[in-house]
Amino acid sequence: MSTNKTIQFLGYLGLIGSILVGMGEYLLHYSTNILGHSENYEFFAFVDLEHMTLGHFLAVIGLPFYFAGYIHIYLMLRSGNETLARLVLAIGFIAFAVGGIWIGSRSSIGNIVHLKDFMNPEVYKDLLAHYTNHMEVLVQALRVIVALLSIVFIVAILKGGTYYKKWMAIFSPIVILIAVALVGLAIPSIGQHTLPILMNITHFILFSLSLYQLHILIKPLHND
Repeated sequence: MSTNKTIQFLGYLGLIGSILVGMGEYLLHYSTNILGHSENYEFFAFVDLEHMTLGHFLAVIGLPFYFAGYIHIYLMLRSGNETLARLVLAIGFIAFAVGGIWIGSRSSIGNIVHLKDFMNPEVYKDLLAHYTNHMEVLVQALRVIVALLSIVFIVAILKGGTYYKKWMAIFSPIVILIAVALVGLAIPSIGQHTLPILMNITHFILFSLSLYQLHILIKPLHND
């Protein structure tokens, strides 16, 4: 398999990851009441337990494909600056290692919420507090990691010499994420579907644009 074919294949694996994890996270979180019951994870009470189980395993199966997607991004950047490309790869791996720990915990906290009426109130409160302090904090860390990744991604592209046109710097992960989030917040009928899977939509767009740029790059080679 040629280098370009390998890069393309890895990009498609990243796309598959964003779809599988996105479907899983959607099943884990979505109900028609998701936007109005965020406090103390109450929205989980409206999510079917079978949906949570299916969502959990879809997300777990799909997560490794994200690592392939970041190898794709690394290979797209490598010709410009090897050090910056490796930084993007390393930070991307860290981001999805952290994200994987978090998403793997969601079905468990969802099940605890479903058991609320069968538990001692103080025990229930302590379990939620423990989850918030040990797992939900990872979401805050993930946002910082993605912001850092985006800065390095932008610098790598603007320095030139990569497989990307410089306009790709506009579409860093954090910019895409903020844009999708703002649309979801402005239009709640859309947001109730997109906000629970923001990171997956972000990376579906990122990998799609990256594959498009690769296609534009290698198309003249196929015509020769």
